[in-house]
Amino acid sequence: MLNYNLPKFKLPRLPTTKTKFLKGKKGNLFQILIVVILTSSVFGFLAGIVSGTYFYLEARTFLNNLNTRTTDNTTSQNNYLPQTSQEEAVIKVVDKASSAVVSIIISKEQPVYETYYEPFFDFMIPQYRQKGVEKKQVGGGTGFIISKEGMVLTNKHVVLDEEAEYTVLTLDNKEFQAEVLARDPFQDIAILQIKQEESDSEKTESFPKIKLGDSDKIEIGQTVIAIGYVLGKYQNTISVGVVSGLGRTITASGGGFFETLEDVIQTDAAINKGNSGGPLLNLKGEVIGMNTAIDIEGQNIGFAVPINKAKRDVEQVKTLGKIVYPFLGIRYVLVNESIQKERALKVDYGALIIGEPGEPAILPNSAAEKVDLREGDIILKFNGEKITADNSLAKIIIEYNPGDEVSLKVLRGEEEKIIDVTLGER
Repeated sequence: MLNYNLPKFKLPRLPTTKTKFLKGKKGNLFQILIVVILTSSVFGFLAGIVSGTYFYLEARTFLNNLNTRTTDNTTSQNNYLPQTSQEEAVIKVVDKASSAVVSIIISKEQPVYETYYEPFFDFMIPQYRQKGVEKKQVGGGTGFIISKEGMVLTNKHVVLDEEAEYTVLTLDNKEFQAEVLARDPFQDIAILQIKQEESDSEKTESFPKIKLGDSDKIEIGQTVIAIGYVLGKYQNTISVGVVSGLGRTITASGGGFFETLEDVIQTDAAINKGNSGGPLLNLKGEVIGMNTAIDIEGQNIGFAVPINKAKRDVEQVKTLGKIVYPFLGIRYVLVNESIQKERALKVDYGALIIGEPGEPAILPNSAAEKVDLREGDIILKFNGEKITADNSLAKIIIEYNPGDEVSLKVLRGEEEKIIDVTLGER
């Protein structure tokens, strides 16, 4: 063990009235040092008490707030800070639009069977027989409310069964019966009305509605949000993606439904079974499409009907009480370079009027028959708009209404004609 020899110091006596407080330079320095040390100790002790108390109170307040945010989901959401401006926009759209998105529950009477047993030698063989019917959920889809009175847009294939009953389930878990006002004969669009029974004591409910945008202004690459009743289990599920393509033509099928849809929107926002009929929204919170189908051969390849097509149907239901389409009354094929070479035609565009075995090219009593259109005629332009493979006659004529008078530019043999025709109703 090492020993340290410490120098011995003699403490100075405190000054009295008879002695001087300071005696020489060494005495002065030592006494000043003692005073400084004592003063620093006192102030350090006091500062420690004050700062310790302050930080203790701040820590307790922080932990209390943290506990409140953890246990209170609403407080946690309200204090969340979005990381980007796009994330902030998505959150705002979802918060605003979700209350107008509804789940559509499809119910139908289904047979109920009971089991009984019949002897077969030494065995009892189970047999089944129907003992009645029971109303059960057989499917589900999505819709969105477009008027405060409860008008709902959805897909036609969601409400295709005329014998089924349809129930609308809102985000706050209120259930309403709904009736189908109209089904579009050519687009995957249907319009429902929420039914309410008004009494003297209770007024009909005013529903939150969603704003319809302009699908003609969509750009490839823009961010979109899909909301839907995924798999018939997960209400108002959100997915985010971009517009992957425009003007697609698809053939949708499933559950007894088969239809070719033109000019639809392609998106990589996840769309699953149950999303059908739900809105596809832009970052302004406007509906630009109605989710309708997926390509099962790929991943995240979904399609939506442009909302402008649905707008037309809504206006017709409001004014006419039904959805109607203009009708020319011809069967045709679109002319391209291949058809031109195959049939030795003069042009490589237009709509060639041609029948099928057992099916006439010109339908009886149609608008086409009334103006003497003939098989073999090629309609080059419809009201000045050129007919091509990308701009089909079906796509052009849908913008018109029954009763509209239009001008057709027709190639008959070597001669071009202008024929005026009044469109019929289909």
